[in-house]
Parts: sequence; structure tokens; C-alpha cells
Amino acid sequence: MAAGIILRGDAVFIALRKSDQHQGGLWEFPGGKCEPLESVEVALARELKEECGIAITEYSLFKIIAHDYGDKQVELYFYRVVGFDGDPLGKEGQEVRWVTVEDLMSYDFPAANKVIVEALIAQA
Repeated sequence: MAAGIILRGDAVFIALRKSDQHQGGLWEFPGGKCEPLESVEVALARELKEECGIAITEYSLFKIIAHDYGDKQVELYFYRVVGFDGDPLGKEGQEVRWVTVEDLMSYDFPAANKVIVEALIAQA
């Protein structure tokens, strides 16, 4: 899975997972599954276009996390996205918001994302 840590100044863009999704009701960094034979970078660009309406122009790998939720195992590739065309929004009807990096601890994230939140705050 590919996830984008979309940054603008000291703010980061987060989205609320719908209640019928795995880990529903928790906040996340937007992204999604790689299609068969699709590279992680191509999946990142596709998912952020579909979910948020942006075209990424500058990004770098931030961290890879493997996590076992018990009912599901995931390998997440988190990318820091600092350049993009368009204004991110919730194209799939999901609630979204810009928050400061320091405020990320006020939001409930899936366990696999908590390492990322802590790393972002440590770097702020």
C-alpha cells in the first residue's frame, strides 16, 4: 500500500476512514492499494489523484511499515509529498482536514500510522 504525507508548510493533510472500511472511523494519510504489476510510486500518484484530486510533483520515501492487525497484514510505503498541483479535497466523500504536525497526536490513527505520526512530530 502507498500513503502520502501531504505537507504544506507546517500543516499535513489527513482523511477520516469511512466507518465501513477496515479501521473505519480513524484518521489516515491518504493512499491505497497497489494494483497488480503497479509500482508503489505509480499507485501513490493514482490514489492521491483519485482520493484527493491532486497530481504529485515532488515526493520522497519517508518510511516503510509492516503491521499485523490480526485480521489483516499490511506493508505501507509512506511518502512525504511536498509538491503537488491542485488543492487536496475529499473526492470520495470522506472528511478531510489540514492540521499542524504537532496536532496530529490529537487524532486517532490506525496502529500502523502511529509510528509515522511520532516520526513527523519528532522532526517538527
